[in-house]
Amino acid sequence: MALIPLSYRINNQRPYGLVSSWTYNISAMQINLLLSRLSIRPAVPVLMLALFATYCGTEKQPDYPTPPQTPDWAVSATIYEVNLRQFSEEGTFEAFAEHLPRLRDMGVDILWLMPIHPIGEKERKGTLGSYYSIYDYFDVNPEFGTKEDFRELVRQIHEHEMYVILDWVANHTSWDAVWTQSHPHIYETDADGNFIIPPGTDWTDVIQLDYDNPETHSMMHEALEYWVREFDIDGYRCDVADMVPTEFWNEARQRLDAIKPVFMLAEAETPEHHIHAFEMSYAWETHHHMNQLAAGEITLLEFEEHLEENRQRFPDFAYRMQFTSNHDENSWNGTVFERLGDGVEAFAVLSATIPGMPLVYNGQEAAMDKRLEFFEKDPIEWGDFPMLDFYTRLLQLNRQNRALFNGVHGGKLNRLDTTADDQVFAFYREKDGDMVIVLINLTDRPVAFELSSAETQGSYIDLFRDMEVELGETESFNFAPWEYAVFHTGL
Repeated sequence: MALIPLSYRINNQRPYGLVSSWTYNISAMQINLLLSRLSIRPAVPVLMLALFATYCGTEKQPDYPTPPQTPDWAVSATIYEVNLRQFSEEGTFEAFAEHLPRLRDMGVDILWLMPIHPIGEKERKGTLGSYYSIYDYFDVNPEFGTKEDFRELVRQIHEHEMYVILDWVANHTSWDAVWTQSHPHIYETDADGNFIIPPGTDWTDVIQLDYDNPETHSMMHEALEYWVREFDIDGYRCDVADMVPTEFWNEARQRLDAIKPVFMLAEAETPEHHIHAFEMSYAWETHHHMNQLAAGEITLLEFEEHLEENRQRFPDFAYRMQFTSNHDENSWNGTVFERLGDGVEAFAVLSATIPGMPLVYNGQEAAMDKRLEFFEKDPIEWGDFPMLDFYTRLLQLNRQNRALFNGVHGGKLNRLDTTADDQVFAFYREKDGDMVIVLINLTDRPVAFELSSAETQGSYIDLFRDMEVELGETESFNFAPWEYAVFHTGL
């Protein structure tokens, strides 16, 4: 049935500052039925639709590429989140640069830096304030260094054949941001003309920008362009992207791509974002399902059903970011050990092998088991990196095995039947001759099971045991609680 372009969005505030969107389409048949009930002659709706289409056709629509033109380097990329304040005792660009060789060798491609801008002082939370309370979009936080220090960091990142995206807060600024003095009219206000915090939130340290004002769009676009043009960054992670109009992001993407090909990550889970603006979005719902699965709150069947619903909801070219932790989860909801218990490695394997791009939050390779303070200095305790080898194996497999590439470039998830499907999540992915087979006991109970599959017969490398294995049509396994195995074709 043909759909006419009538739609509306309902924004619904969700936990952790996320907003979800639903689009409802109204068909021509539905409109005809409605109008017939209003005793309007059948010919009239047809005429009305024709006039509506003609009117819409007279307005010049932006010519945005669908999908956005993803940089070639992102096809097999992995991503790593950097909390500069807590990354080192110094908390500077220069100190972070010392870790670049290690991160490159670990298999990291994209470095996502949490906001680097100066933080407002008015209504500040804690001693140092929130990274997401932006004072000046055109400057850097002096705690981290200077603009020249940042320029040098970008140069070194590129020299190590990695890429850098900045965390961008487009929805709100600090109460004392420079724009509150130079452009107070681009903010939302109450009936008395006072600035307001973002509606539906408890974010008392920031105030809402007004995206009904075209000047807000143009000023924010200029700020986004500045860091790409002047510092050669490679894209952005866009905070609460659903709280800003999609049209803003569409236009921003076109402007940025005119400077250089960029990579865009939305902190949102909205399919329409992928049409013109973003390569990648958060797989928040999958993450929450993992937490629930670890807690025994949902079954493996329910998790599998979620994955299928999620697959159908998004276009096949969309990249989904898979993760077991990030700055929000770690600081507000608990460390991976608090949420996932003894299943930490099992869920890390899962998030790195289902369709999507795997994220590692700084400190996970050090088995970090503390919630990092959000408004105070609280450096990561690196120790001897007990999980470095574990994450290196996973990330390097993602980078080199085409079955795990991103979006349409990777293989689809094919579920494998076992004799213990209520405990074992077994699947394979295949692309252009590359194969990855994953078996995970996602329970706190041991399990003996058989796997029977003609599709997976052959010779493989056991990723975590560095040995060749031969899989027949039927194989028997005995797994301890949370045990996993990953078999792959040679790299």
